[in-house]
Parts: sequence; C-alpha cells; structure tokens
Amino acid sequence: MPEFVNLEVRDAVAIITLQRPPMNALNTLMQREIGELAVQISSRTDINAVVIYGGERVFAAGADVKEMADLPYQDMIEVSLRLQEIFSAVANIAQPTIAAITGFALGGGCELALACDFRVAADNAKLGQPEVLLGIIPGAGGTQRLPRLIGMAKAKDLIFSGRFVDAQECLEMGLVDVVVPAAEVFDRAFAWAEQLARGPRIALQSAKRAMNRGVEVDITTGLEIERQAFLGLFATEDARSGMASFIEHGPGKATFTGR
Repeated sequence: MPEFVNLEVRDAVAIITLQRPPMNALNTLMQREIGELAVQISSRTDINAVVIYGGERVFAAGADVKEMADLPYQDMIEVSLRLQEIFSAVANIAQPTIAAITGFALGGGCELALACDFRVAADNAKLGQPEVLLGIIPGAGGTQRLPRLIGMAKAKDLIFSGRFVDAQECLEMGLVDVVVPAAEVFDRAFAWAEQLARGPRIALQSAKRAMNRGVEVDITTGLEIERQAFLGLFATEDARSGMASFIEHGPGKATFTGR
C-alpha cells in the first residue's frame, strides 16, 4: 500500500492524490510510488483518464532538497536516472492525464504537471522552475518539456530566473490550460477527465502515443506513425460502432465500449 500517494478509480477516471503534508515534497519513496502507479494505470482497461491532484492547499513544492543536499556525485548519478525514469513513466501513461494544481507547483512539482497532457490551475496557483536559485537546473524533464510546451524563449525566462509565475500569466503563456477558483480545481479537472473517459479508449490512447512519438521525429516518420495507428483502429469495435452511429444518427452520438 503506497504511503504518500493514493489511487481511487471513479467512473473510469483514476485519481492520483499526493499525500505528503505540508507541501507534498517529492521524496524518493513518493517518487517511486508515483512511478509504480503510472505503470500500473497504463495497463488497466478499467481506466480511461487520469487526474493527478495534490489536495486543496498545494500541488507539489518540488523534490525533497534535504535528501539531495549532501549526496555525493556518484550517488546523484543513480538518483538523476531514477528521477527521469519516474517522470517519463508519468508522461507515458497511456490514458489522457490532467494535473489539478492548487497552491504551489514548483521544481519537481512543476515537472510533474508538465508530464501531464493538460493542466487545470487555481487562480491563486504559482508555478515555476526555481532550481537555478539552488545552483542547479531542473532534472526531471523541465529543460525539455517546458520549451516544447511554451516555446524556448519563455522557458529560458522561467528557468534562468527561477521566478514563480502566477496562474494568469501561466494561462497566457500556455503553461496551464484552464484557470478556475481554487475551490473548483478538482471538480473542473475531474469533469474534464470524465468527459474524456467516455470517449473511445483505444483511439484516445493511439492518438496520444502518435502525437508524443511524432513530435520527436521528422514529419515523414511522424506521418508513418500516424498511418499505422490510424489503420490499427479499424480492427476495433469502437471504430465500427462509431462510424455506424455517425451514419445513422450524426456525430457525437456513439457509445463506446473500449474494445
């Protein structure tokens, strides 16, 4: 049973709740629990979407600096490898993922949010990559996922300065997708995930996989990735029933079974 992370499945939506008060600092055990859940969720056919939530007060205030401060260089080699593997496991969750952000999402907390497909933030939330203020740089994907999301210049501004960014600026630069009052963050994220969960599970996962792989390769290779994914869906029941429903009833009326 995980100590610092809770998993609940409701209406085909997995809710991963971070539970290490007061700030959800991501210590080694918590990181491992998140990674293990990410791998487990990807293989489950009863889960069609995922919400990662830090609770009402804070999303996650980053890695536990006290754990790393006195580690020798040789130990940090292993720590850095494990850290990236865990956050990549979150980014590679097969189902659509939504980070529900209240309070601070800083350092590793911001990188955890970046590993999700979408981000819903409270109007009082603050995000940032303040590692440079400690004399280091982001080590769990921040230097790679942040530029891909908001562009190189804006990412350099955040990483070089280490500044905290409020929710409205995050929305304007594309770092978050939705801003709502703090009390509504979880409900908004869950409603979005619930809507996604009613869609065709295999098609959504194929689309996510094709896009994630496609942006890393040239356009010709990306188009071939898309073509193979597109063809594969014609072997599913959802594709047959979806097209039949479209012909008979018009768009948006199909009910999908995930097969």
